[in-house]
Amino acid sequence: MKDNKKERLYDLLPYVYRQRDAQRGYLLRALLQVISEQVNIVEDDIDQLYENWFIETCEDWVVPYIGDLVGYRRLHGGGEQEAATTEAARRRNRILITRRDVAATIPNRRRKGTLPLLEELARDTAGWPARAVEFYKLLGWTQHINHLRLGSGRTADLRDNDTLTQIDGPFDSTAHTIDVRRIISTHTPGRFNIPTVGLFVWRLKPYALSKVPACCVEEVGPQCYSFSVLGHDTQLIMKPQPEPDQTHIAEEKNLPVAIRRWAFNAHKEAYYGEGKSFEIWAPGWSTCDSTKPLPPSAIVPADLTDWSYRPPLHHVAVDPVLGRMVFPPSQLPKKGVRVSYVYAFSADIGGGEYSRPISQPTEYTLVRVGDGEEVRRIGDAWTRIQQEWAANHNKPKNGVIEIADSGVYVEQLQIDLKEDQYLQIRAANRVRPLLRLLDWQTDMPDALRVILSRNSRITFDGLLIAGRSVAVRARENSSAMKEAIKENDPAGRSKGDNNSREVCLAEVNIRHCTLVPGWGLNLACAPKRPAEPSLELFNVRARVHIQQSIIGSIQVNEDQVRTDPIPITIKDSILDATAHYREALGAPGRPVAHAVLTILRSTVFGEVLVHAVELAENCIFTNCVSVARRQLGCMRFCYVPENCRTPRRYHCQPDLAEQAFTEELREQNSQITRDEIEAAQARERKRVRPKFNSVRYGRQDYAQLANLCAAEIKRGADDESEMGAFHDQYNPQREANLRARLDEYTPAGMEAGIIIMT
Repeated sequence: MKDNKKERLYDLLPYVYRQRDAQRGYLLRALLQVISEQVNIVEDDIDQLYENWFIETCEDWVVPYIGDLVGYRRLHGGGEQEAATTEAARRRNRILITRRDVAATIPNRRRKGTLPLLEELARDTAGWPARAVEFYKLLGWTQHINHLRLGSGRTADLRDNDTLTQIDGPFDSTAHTIDVRRIISTHTPGRFNIPTVGLFVWRLKPYALSKVPACCVEEVGPQCYSFSVLGHDTQLIMKPQPEPDQTHIAEEKNLPVAIRRWAFNAHKEAYYGEGKSFEIWAPGWSTCDSTKPLPPSAIVPADLTDWSYRPPLHHVAVDPVLGRMVFPPSQLPKKGVRVSYVYAFSADIGGGEYSRPISQPTEYTLVRVGDGEEVRRIGDAWTRIQQEWAANHNKPKNGVIEIADSGVYVEQLQIDLKEDQYLQIRAANRVRPLLRLLDWQTDMPDALRVILSRNSRITFDGLLIAGRSVAVRARENSSAMKEAIKENDPAGRSKGDNNSREVCLAEVNIRHCTLVPGWGLNLACAPKRPAEPSLELFNVRARVHIQQSIIGSIQVNEDQVRTDPIPITIKDSILDATAHYREALGAPGRPVAHAVLTILRSTVFGEVLVHAVELAENCIFTNCVSVARRQLGCMRFCYVPENCRTPRRYHCQPDLAEQAFTEELREQNSQITRDEIEAAQARERKRVRPKFNSVRYGRQDYAQLANLCAAEIKRGADDESEMGAFHDQYNPQREANLRARLDEYTPAGMEAGIIIMT
């Protein structure tokens, strides 16, 4: 295809010169294309200079300068800006000086002291939805008979269950006695006082799933279903609706709050229906139209904690708190059940219907799979790609299988890649398919098997894989593998290579995927097979890259260790062995896995046993890290339990906290004994131990640091963000910036505090 932008100068030449240039092999056109590239760069830069005059269209580096023009006061509680030389530094700078906060500087000053402004500050400064509450309105006091305030707190009605469930929450309407403690106290904050304003914020993000299959909970009954396709309980979340104007105080419908049973019962139309929080499809069930969701009149709110409720005919019982539904036992859905709903999570990690970057080779064979597509099965798509490769010998052997819907694919898959072949199995943008691997064979394992050869590559992108593991093996007749073993070179290098260049046989990439820890979940989010790995590597020389994924334990199986360890890189991910005492990364029957680990900004639940750690940065390890080679690599700004065999550590916890506390004790008491120091150090280690809201995959606060977690962990990364998988959310910076803005815009004599809901 002709590039008009590159040909712009060439097209201006008279036809006679272009004709002569064609006779000479287009030498002049090649020269003018190079000149055109530079002209385009200069022209684009001039256009961008105009865009940089406006806060909505300017580049990120211009935002602080526009802020200076309008008198924007920079915040320093979240840390200082860095030179934007890396993508991580640019992301952090966008949090420290937000574009929306700069744009709203002058309007915010005009509205200083108003209650709705505090909610806008939370959205503009921290990116969190919020609700502001003046607590003096909830104080119990005797009103003047000639000046009644009907909106003030009232005595609790024990018959009003909906109001009782909201006590001490952001929508509380009951009267309270006065609390003299300050809301900004760091030890025991109070709420209900005359000068107190509370800002309730929601840090978890709402994520939508569209027309995904529901799970029939057959162990309970054929009439029982779970909204989650994995069959575990999941809290349904309100899909936030925009507020009507700037003076409006956020209500439940405007926030990503958990849907309550009583609220759902009282206002069913606000939660169920097209464009609302959830919908249910049951084709051919009762008298309902198979192309439309069930009508609201067929939905019955219920408490399904023990699954005992039985709805009347032509009705479906729904529990939004547990994400469960029950059909009449005599009126079961014959063609399956599909649901759309909203759940909450901390970040874009693991499989989900969120926007993510998609990449592929320049030349590739694409086969789409799903409803409405020509191919309905992943295995059939793989067969078609192989046929295309066989028919076109001269083209690069790059294949992409793109799954176009959020359905469930139950197949036996075996991917066998020859030399120099590349295959990507990915979900289309904003869909989340499930690859469900079953127990098909009695006498053989049923993992998703991948066989790799020299320079072959496999990529999984945007998938949810459950039921079994992903097993990656080397081809037994691989010429490169045989050569490395025959030479018996401990470095695994090819014969006659004076530069000691390592032979790379394969590559495994896992991006934005969830390999369910424990293969599956029960209703309480406990793993079904907690000891089973999610990724198995058998005698394969491959580079393994895991990025923004949730994955169970990894096992590296080597029959004969004769080559260099395989490199494993994990970034922005959660590695979950389902229990802290199990191996998150290891080798069965061996002291350590024959692998070199590089892990950045990740959370590891379990023990890590590897040959070496090349680099560990901004990570949390809940159990020991044991390496065979301590001289190689380093760990920096990580939490690692005591008494672990690790490489060199720099600014790691609890070492740093112990050292600082010991020095403080010796300054206070020079006669302190060693036993007293060891006892104090043990208490300090316990204090800085990471605390999580949940360590069970499937819960909305999974792997999220608790509010009571030590500051050494919450701000222990190299850029003062939190350690672990949610480092790039920069929650400490967001919270510090919001607190500083509240101090600036809260009315004189009032105190505003942040109350974190999720």
